Amino acid sequence: MLDIFDILGPIMIGPSSSHTAGAVRIGRMARTLLGEKPVKADIGLYGSFAETGKGHGTDRALVAGLLGMRPDDLRIPESFTVAAEEGLTFTIHPVELREAHPNTAVLTVEGISGKKTCVQAVSIGGGRIRVDKLDGVAVNFTGAFNTLIVRHMDVPGELATLTREISNADINIANMSLVRDRRGGSVMTIFEIDQPVPAAELDEAQALCYLRRQEVAAGAFSEGVNLVCARGRALGFAKRIGNRVNNMYPNTLRIIKR
Repeated sequence: MLDIFDILGPIMIGPSSSHTAGAVRIGRMARTLLGEKPVKADIGLYGSFAETGKGHGTDRALVAGLLGMRPDDLRIPESFTVAAEEGLTFTIHPVELREAHPNTAVLTVEGISGKKTCVQAVSIGGGRIRVDKLDGVAVNFTGAFNTLIVRHMDVPGELATLTREISNADINIANMSLVRDRRGGSVMTIFEIDQPVPAAELDEAQALCYLRRQEVAAGAFSEGVNLVCARGRALGFAKRIGNRVNNMYPNTLRIIKR
């Protein structure tokens, strides 16, 4: 079934929804998955992106997305200049891929803290995108839903624990998929959820209190359920009610102070 978005396409700057609006969203997705301001990017273009992308502004659109711009941002044509002003250096070049969609970009991005991530994503038309690989792992998500990505070990009961904690936080799962590198190895589980969950970034002292299931200060939290993070890494959930924070870290996993 088609909706009006499928017929009209997105509000955007540039000549092509797939080569421009989609490219902006790929860049924004890479920035979001990095979780911090990017300072360096290696951008590989495949297929039609490599062959005709420059004429459609795909290169400038990808950089604009990395800078946090949206498809309707009037600064997209000047994104290279804005990148220089904001300290983002980048290289753009063609790449060879096997069995990839012709509108594919591979972005290897480094953040201000030195954190890195690699995103392979596709512009599938109408400004919509799909992520095909994350840090070398084959995935399949679009960003159309609020998305929670969890990396964990392949051990019995781990997935049940994750879904239970998400349920305990009153978060509804719309879709779920997981990929593991080998039996008993590392797993990437992707939850597409119905509601946004704000992130609360804690300093080391407060993160330690959280992991001990002790009281944590409410200042970093939004009202309602929050994803608790430290150094850009997710730790679990907590719920702020007024000036009080309900620590939802699993009791069986808490750090016991000795």
